[in-house]
Amino acid sequence: MDREQQLQEELIWNVGYRMDESLRMIKICLDQLAEEKVWQKPNDSSNSIGNLILHLCGNITQYGIASIKNEEDNRKRDEEFSTTSGYSKEELVQKLSDTISEAKRAFYDAPLNELLRKRSVQGFNFSGVGNIIHVTEHLSYHTGQIALWTKIINNNDLGFYSGVNLNAKNE
Repeated sequence: MDREQQLQEELIWNVGYRMDESLRMIKICLDQLAEEKVWQKPNDSSNSIGNLILHLCGNITQYGIASIKNEEDNRKRDEEFSTTSGYSKEELVQKLSDTISEAKRAFYDAPLNELLRKRSVQGFNFSGVGNIIHVTEHLSYHTGQIALWTKIINNNDLGFYSGVNLNAKNE
C-alpha cells in the first residue's frame, strides 16, 4: 500500500470515528428526552432537535453522499426546518444512523481522484476532502447544539464519557 492510500485510509477511518461519536452522543441525548421534547423549540429563532437531525441528514446527503458519489442533489433544505412532527425519536435516530453509514461507505469507496476533485455544493467550491471535513465538523457542531438543548431541558450531565478518565495526560 502506498503512502497516498495509507493517508486516505487514515483520513476516512478518523472521519468515520468522529461521525460515529457524534451519533453516539445524539443517541444518548434522545434517550434522555421525552418523545414530545424532540420537536420543542427553545425559542422562535431556534430549531428543535428533530429539525436539527433532519438538517444533518440533508446536509450529509448533499455534501457527503450525492457530491462524493456524483449523484443528483435532491435536497429540500427548507423542509428540514419547517417540519414540526412526523418522526419519533427512534425514527430520527435510524434516519441519521442510515445516513451516516451511507456517507461513510461513500467516503471509503471514493477513489483518490474523486477526493481531490473540486466541485460546487451550495455555491461553495471544495474538493471531496473539503466536503468530508465539512460533513464531519457540521455534524459535530449540531451535536453540540443537541447536547446543550438536552442539558437545558433536563438540567443534568449527559454522561458522554462516563468511566473515562478525561484528566489522563498525553504519553
